[in-house]
Amino acid sequence: MEAAPLRRNLILDTDSYKASHWLQYPPNTTSMYSYFESRGGRYGATVFFGLQYLLREYLEGAVVTMEDVDEAERFFAAHGEPFNRSAWTHLVERHGGRLPIRIRAIAEGRVVPTHNILMSAESTDPELFWLVSWLETILVRLWYPITVATQSFYVKKDILDALTTSADDPLAELPFKLHDFGSRGVSSRESAGIGGMAHLVSFQGSDTVEGVRFANHYYDHPMAGFSIPAAEHSTITMWGRARELDAYRNMVKQFAKPGKTVACVSDSFDLFHVVESFWGDDLRDDVRDSGGTLVIRPDSGNPVEIILQCLEILERKIGMSKNTKGYKVLPRYFRIIQGDGVDPESIRTILFAMHSHGYSASNIAFGMGGANLQKLNRDTQKFAFKCSEATVDGASVKVFKDPATDNGKRSKAGRLALVQEGGRLRTIEGERKDDLLIPVFEDGKILVHHTFEDVRKNAMHGLL
Repeated sequence: MEAAPLRRNLILDTDSYKASHWLQYPPNTTSMYSYFESRGGRYGATVFFGLQYLLREYLEGAVVTMEDVDEAERFFAAHGEPFNRSAWTHLVERHGGRLPIRIRAIAEGRVVPTHNILMSAESTDPELFWLVSWLETILVRLWYPITVATQSFYVKKDILDALTTSADDPLAELPFKLHDFGSRGVSSRESAGIGGMAHLVSFQGSDTVEGVRFANHYYDHPMAGFSIPAAEHSTITMWGRARELDAYRNMVKQFAKPGKTVACVSDSFDLFHVVESFWGDDLRDDVRDSGGTLVIRPDSGNPVEIILQCLEILERKIGMSKNTKGYKVLPRYFRIIQGDGVDPESIRTILFAMHSHGYSASNIAFGMGGANLQKLNRDTQKFAFKCSEATVDGASVKVFKDPATDNGKRSKAGRLALVQEGGRLRTIEGERKDDLLIPVFEDGKILVHHTFEDVRKNAMHGLL
């Protein structure tokens, strides 16, 4: 018998203990205000991104039904938690299933130093003030697109620094210097979509199809990412070792066209022999005369040593010229892409080694897989969602924690604003007209729409 798909139920998209919290707040509580921030971490700032996706996919419109309420009541009764059926029924009957929540946030793509508010949430219905905390589980998942976008942003800074030193036109090369290879290395289709989309805030090269689709759909872009024909080991090794040269010749014939780029994995048997004899001798003129660009992909060994040795072979066999910065560059029809063992640290190491040997960063691009979309977690940037203000018995109450065992977890108090003073962003207590947080969602409706180009421009402004 074919199983029915699991229904999406927003009430159940939370942590179990949240179901008991409505009985724990002080009597006569009528409002709750919470904020979201990065409390530090690997990088000194974060790229705010992904909220529009989350709002459109999960919170927009009528998202709670009586069928959801009935299911949640049955679930929590069996699960061992109390359930506030009357309140959820009120939400359906009074609000038509739309969430009486107001969210304010910084513009997507903005680069914000850590320890600053990025987003706030509060209920517009005093009877449902606790809904802010209930939604924490969903809202904190923003850690993932923000962290991926942040990591890609900082890799982009490193690559831009290398290009600025060693390339003639750094900004023209930059968009395609880091390619997303991460789709198969993540936990789910949705992770590929969210993470792949976040990577595209800083770069335009991607093999993560779902990431491109998410960016196109949720941020209204005609085509947010691009790819090129590329070999994998099976398309080379199926020819057999004796016909390896024919496999590469076929790649050139099929894909090396004027103005086009093709990538060819070259380490199936003997990488250095392939670079020296096949690309350096047998196919050199074919590649040159094709009008296209052949990107050689080493895929094993120590990345720094392999890249330098490949460049030395290509310099000897094909030749290099010096650009206006005095760095050596391959002819336009040959390049290298490193896609094995790539992470932010190895990219910096490779670029430094190339610089030390006089090679321009123009010669290389990178592909990053698991390190791009998967080797991250909420603590990479120490994200937290905390209540900082409430109304109890008609009076405003500042809410915060200050653990004696870890002062790094001290939370902010009061209603908060993000302002720019002296060229720097900082969080202050109280309402301000120049608050950079703007209303983006209220009572089931999205109030602000960002295109993907808007997001990219905001991030680029933070880079330059």
